[in-house]
Amino acid sequence: MDISVQDITSVDKEIIVKATRNDLSSKFDKAYKKYQKQIQMPGFRPGHVPLGLVKKRFGKEIEMEEINSYVQEVYEKEIVPEHEPVGETKMLDMNWENDELEVKFQVGKKPEFELTDLEKVEVDKMVHDVTDVEVDEEIERTLERQGNWKETEEEITEESQVTVDAVSLDEDGNPVEGEKDEDQKLDLRQEGAKDFREKLVGKKKGDVVKMEIGEDDEADRFEIHVKKVEVMDKAELSDEFVKEQSNGEAKNVDEFKSFIKSRMQEYYDQSAEDMFKQDAIDALTEEHDIEVPEVMQDQILDSYVEYAKQQSGGQLPEDFDFSEYKENMREQAVREGKWAFISEKLQDKFDDIEIKPEDIDEFIGMEAAKHGMSADQLKGYYAQNPNQLESLRTSIRENKVFDKLNDVVKINELSKDDFRKKREEKQEKDDK
Repeated sequence: MDISVQDITSVDKEIIVKATRNDLSSKFDKAYKKYQKQIQMPGFRPGHVPLGLVKKRFGKEIEMEEINSYVQEVYEKEIVPEHEPVGETKMLDMNWENDELEVKFQVGKKPEFELTDLEKVEVDKMVHDVTDVEVDEEIERTLERQGNWKETEEEITEESQVTVDAVSLDEDGNPVEGEKDEDQKLDLRQEGAKDFREKLVGKKKGDVVKMEIGEDDEADRFEIHVKKVEVMDKAELSDEFVKEQSNGEAKNVDEFKSFIKSRMQEYYDQSAEDMFKQDAIDALTEEHDIEVPEVMQDQILDSYVEYAKQQSGGQLPEDFDFSEYKENMREQAVREGKWAFISEKLQDKFDDIEIKPEDIDEFIGMEAAKHGMSADQLKGYYAQNPNQLESLRTSIRENKVFDKLNDVVKINELSKDDFRKKREEKQEKDDK
């Protein structure tokens, strides 16, 4: 047997394994004897079919089975310990001709790099204390969500909901036969109803309004027949209401305000933490020039395709362009691959990280809340799927890495508005 290695890039290698029949003969012989005992053929007692006949009738299949087993064995015992592949190794080719075997693998190598000086890395972090005004606004939204629309004969306002028939018009302003959408509800408070809001405010039930959306040849013309006007009849803020909305945690309006404020603060704190993690990943991946093995990129891209399939109910559209999708997602895959290597380095750097039983309980509790499960249900899942426990521990360990980063990197604390504005500016810049 001979194993040779060729560098494709600094992190991608092509490994060629060559072997001859002499290297495989002992495996072949054992396999023939094993199958000789199992094969049954007319005219021969079970287990006594001549070896020559076994080879003639079943030799090709038996030898290919042993060759596959041999290749797997060489990969696990020779290639993995020597090269420590990362990502999902690809078998590029396997050829067995003229009693000679040649197998080509493409494997990924862990990139060599040093962590940057973490104290020089800058990460933005949103800091926001929920105000009483925000609490009052949230309570108003809650009262609206629990309220009901009530029909009115008054004029339409920006807060109205209207029911209309929309009749399409041609360029001359005449109704287009068969193009009429009846009983369409429009909540004029919504941003998407802006064009309708501008035309309908001040009108009443029974009015007919002509309007045009778009410009020139792209314009759509309508005749809007107002059939119903409704206003929101909000729920009443009572002790009974707040008990129901808080599942009994608040007994009166003052307690309800404290309850809402606490929940909103938890939301902002968690959002700030999630965005800090994302921004820390962005900052660190930009700071490190790391080459990600192609096989690792492809493995990550395949996981994106599987996720897209799950989001589509298990089946992607027939015209789904896998190549285009993967190419569009490759930059993200490279970033994810870079972060995997950086995260591993950080875990080595912060070698005092310890996972305690209470850390696991806390993590399971948070995950259970996200998925609407009880902690005991999720614990039962992990008990039945022990292979997922290491994934759980990895997630906890990575969370602890972020806790360490929070103490090491330079943090720019920004208000909610400044943070949002900066992110929007960055997004606009990235889109150009």
